[in-house]
Amino acid sequence: MTAAWTRVPELLAQHLLLAMAALLLGLAISIPLTIWSARSRTVARVSLGFASLVQTIPSLALLALFYPLLLSLRTIFGEWLPALGFLPALLALSLYAILPILRNGVTGLLNLDPAVLEAADGVGMTARQKLLLVEAPLVLPVLMAGIRTAAVWVIGAATLSTTVGQPSLGDLIFAGLQTQNWALVLAGCIAAAGLALAVDQLLGLAETGLRQRRRGLVFGSLGILLAGVLLASAPMLPTGQRTVVVGAKGFSEQFILARVIGRQLEEAGYTVEYREGLGSAVVYGALASGDVDVYVDYSGTLWTNQMGRQTVPGREAIVEGVGEWTRQTSGVRLLGTLGFENAYAFAMRGDQAERLGIATIEDLVPHAPRMSLATDVEFLERPEWAAVQRAYGIEFESTRAFNPTFMYRALASGRADVIPAFSSDGRIAAQDLKVLEDNRGAIPGYDAILLIAPEHADDDRFVEALRPLIGAIPVEAMREANYMVDRDEEKVSPAEAARWLEQRIGL
Repeated sequence: MTAAWTRVPELLAQHLLLAMAALLLGLAISIPLTIWSARSRTVARVSLGFASLVQTIPSLALLALFYPLLLSLRTIFGEWLPALGFLPALLALSLYAILPILRNGVTGLLNLDPAVLEAADGVGMTARQKLLLVEAPLVLPVLMAGIRTAAVWVIGAATLSTTVGQPSLGDLIFAGLQTQNWALVLAGCIAAAGLALAVDQLLGLAETGLRQRRRGLVFGSLGILLAGVLLASAPMLPTGQRTVVVGAKGFSEQFILARVIGRQLEEAGYTVEYREGLGSAVVYGALASGDVDVYVDYSGTLWTNQMGRQTVPGREAIVEGVGEWTRQTSGVRLLGTLGFENAYAFAMRGDQAERLGIATIEDLVPHAPRMSLATDVEFLERPEWAAVQRAYGIEFESTRAFNPTFMYRALASGRADVIPAFSSDGRIAAQDLKVLEDNRGAIPGYDAILLIAPEHADDDRFVEALRPLIGAIPVEAMREANYMVDRDEEKVSPAEAARWLEQRIGL
């Protein structure tokens, strides 16, 4: 449990900065909109309707939608506009902050005592004086309640910013769910909840101070909050060192390889940041646009998803074709293969496969209509699944998507009969799973390949730091490292598994 808390201070600071920036931007939008809405029923209907509509969009989807939007805007505004990380998270969370502030503010202004407003008019106050001296003080308690609600919402939703590459306490939660490290999940949840409660209490004290006209209480509580934000900003001060970003998708093997890559770069003198838990499409786009400097992908993923190829040539031909395509289309350099393959491989429990006499996907076809298929969250939408269906005409009674870790558990518990396992996963041997032969060659090769962003494609120092990884990782070593993270007992963190892997392959 202690090890899980070691990353909390750094991520807590990033989480606080993001949430407070989003809350401030939400306030900057909501306050003038509140005043305008209170003066115009049409504006109120439109603004409250839009803010309510935003709330109906799942937080994760809203965060993800800003990535392609910002990516397309780069063609207009230039490469300086970041499409990944802080900016998309800030914009999405700011939208979530608007509704409680706007609704409470409009409700408060519309329900003020008309006699008070008439008195203000009677003594000759201008509209500005009436707003600042009469309406604002009276509506402040209701408005502060909305701000406190918005703060708690934003801090909670900020855990999802991990999916667009913005470090937050969500890093611990997502990594813990993926690797079944519940200490990490608890650390992330407790820290996020504690932060939300602390900010809510400080804002509550400020609200009390405003209501009771106690300036000391107002300045004291907001001063503590400001001090926390400034303290969290300290690591962002310029250090003079060039920071490189290592990307990773959201499963154990990617977490381990990201740490191996990161340490190679640190030994070469680089300061390293990590963007983990990124989706397949997001991470390649981030590399091509320079938001990520290096990461590991799989040749078959790019061959089918990015290139849209339906043919299945040999592994070497796929790697060569992917390298040529990345260089020509985006300037991304494929430095080489790491030495192992992580392909999709249909797998069943060994005893069930033996009892039914199933050894190949072709053998599975007549049984599939009475079986359930459990997959990771991407597989059913990937071209590989469509290719398998075209090649075999296979149809299952039911299909369900899981986090990869729970996909294996569903198979072990009997809630699923078949899964698309990962061939470098140590759980295949540990759970005595039967991998079915793809005798019609529907699934392409998935060599692990090291991809470098265009900015570093001809950077000799950067390339030479990573070159020792090329062809250095046998699949047996990768399976063992993966299993060290994924097993139920004596689990280790991805960083510890990365150190073991480095020693195993002699780095």
